Amino acid sequence: MDGAERAATLGEVAGWHPGRMTRHADPRPDARPDSAPRWTPGRRPSLVLLDLDGTLTDSAPGITSSMAAAFAELGLPVPDAAGLRSMVGPPLAQGIQERGVPADRVDDVVAVYRRLFRAGGMLGGNSVFPGMESALTRLQDAGVRMAVATSKPQVLAREIASHFGLDRFMEGGTEGVFGADTDGGPRSSKAAVIAHALGSLDEVPPAEQVVMVGDREHDVHGAASHGLAAVAVAWGYAEPGEVEAAGALAVVRSPEELGTLLLGTSRPVG
Repeated sequence: MDGAERAATLGEVAGWHPGRMTRHADPRPDARPDSAPRWTPGRRPSLVLLDLDGTLTDSAPGITSSMAAAFAELGLPVPDAAGLRSMVGPPLAQGIQERGVPADRVDDVVAVYRRLFRAGGMLGGNSVFPGMESALTRLQDAGVRMAVATSKPQVLAREIASHFGLDRFMEGGTEGVFGADTDGGPRSSKAAVIAHALGSLDEVPPAEQVVMVGDREHDVHGAASHGLAAVAVAWGYAEPGEVEAAGALAVVRSPEELGTLLLGTSRPVG
């Protein structure tokens, strides 16, 4: 079975089964197979899955400006600054609907936003968070495997990761950057993207050796649906208390603290 076939199979279950565990799908977005062991601090994980927007990169300026322009171009009321910022992270169509856009206009907003975003905001309004490359280097030097799991379309995520040089830290380079389908496909939720990543990577370790790192509740819930621990970062775009309420194992305040937590060290390596 090739990677695509494994990913399709994993999209039908809320877990994976490389000879280790099987979990049946649960329709609840916060379904949690609590009986499965999960990673805990003090043990170095074998695999870390990383969100992109709000975790690795500060993409809010490009996303919010492109989204505001899309709403204006279509004659829709432009959300305020808080409303625009809340759209960074969740699946795109979901964020648009939550801003009161009628269901029959969502596709129009998506299309105009994507055009404007590709034209400038995707790279010009984006940057790697300070300290993140150092943290990734620490993890890589310690032998921790890494991959990106983002709700952003995979084709865009790979372009961004390559542009900023983040792909050099990922398993297989850009092939280790996993994202959503481009438009309206079945791989839109964070749980489905994680399934895609786990189904595509070689020699996936047991759940207790895998950690999801992200900044929003969607990252925590998506990880939980696969029996994975989630570590949240405080420099992203979550509302106050959001990731704690979702069940994040820990919240770190800086990339350095993230590396220290994952590696179980009291100070930077080297």
